[in-house]
Amino acid sequence: MIKKTLTSASVAVALIMAGSAQAQSARDSIFIVGSSTVYPFSTVVAENFGRSTAFKTPKVESTGSGGGLKLFCSGVGVEHPDITNASRAIKSSEVELCKSNGVEEIVEVKIGYDGIVLSNSKDGPDFDLTLKDVWLALAAEVPDPANPDSGELVKNPYMTWDQVNASLPAIKIEVLGPPPTSGTRDAFVELAMETGCKAFPWIEELDKSDSGRFKAICHTVREDGGYVEAGENDNLIVQKLQGNKNALGIFGFSFLDQNSDVLKGKAVDGVRPTFDNIADGSYPVSRSLYVYVKKAHVGVIPGMREFLAEFTSEKAWGPEGYLADRGLIPLPQAERKAVAERVQNLETL
Repeated sequence: MIKKTLTSASVAVALIMAGSAQAQSARDSIFIVGSSTVYPFSTVVAENFGRSTAFKTPKVESTGSGGGLKLFCSGVGVEHPDITNASRAIKSSEVELCKSNGVEEIVEVKIGYDGIVLSNSKDGPDFDLTLKDVWLALAAEVPDPANPDSGELVKNPYMTWDQVNASLPAIKIEVLGPPPTSGTRDAFVELAMETGCKAFPWIEELDKSDSGRFKAICHTVREDGGYVEAGENDNLIVQKLQGNKNALGIFGFSFLDQNSDVLKGKAVDGVRPTFDNIADGSYPVSRSLYVYVKKAHVGVIPGMREFLAEFTSEKAWGPEGYLADRGLIPLPQAERKAVAERVQNLETL
């Protein structure tokens, strides 16, 4: 009998020693947390897994990438998640957090690609954006409009899109997006905001001379209403866009793909957010998606190996697989094969 006073790591060790029968008495299904972007993909794999095997359908919760990794790294044992989804790679600080709580072995599964889109209602205005437009609209501070090359910053004065760029419509800047705990937010500021920021040569030069200031300028999002944190639920952003035709939303391509009857995506730097443009890398705001697995739970929580085999099967993540039907951009064949082999061998970071 395992005493409640044991540490999380002790519980895990005891369960491993006791075998899968003891594990089933504690928890008999897989528990997954993490990214709202990866959530639909993990959910459909979980549903297929539950229908096609003797194992229970895994429980999947959408907590955001940062929130999911915090939960994942909180310890080893049945009270902690087995898997976390992430719409960005795990950070070194998160790896250290895991280690400090006894989570020593982590298996990284790169599952595919995604694009971060800016989208609005199909009933809303038609206009496309550059990354420079995006940064100027959403940054907390921007170069002084009267003298943008002076090296001086001012609080963002732009209230309407035409103030950012005269070719854009004279409508209020209102962008609904994820909070700081979201991997989509992390990827957006790195891929879109930072690149747009570099349109100003003096700011780009800071990346070499003062990287801390560079990141503070390029990554800090305004908090005066131009950018509205809409939580981790991307479906909620989709719903809000239908009620506010002038607002834009930020989320993963799959949510645009699944709601193309009511939403339209903005071209960014002249490239439209399509499956093919994300797959070939021409769409500028593209990123990789991941699943992280606690190796200590494999062989303890029933179905872990089998679930990973389902996720990395051609019927799931291949070009004709059911995840592609949901908007996941598949990895190239050689990379899929390499990732699947690493997962099968439970190779760790």
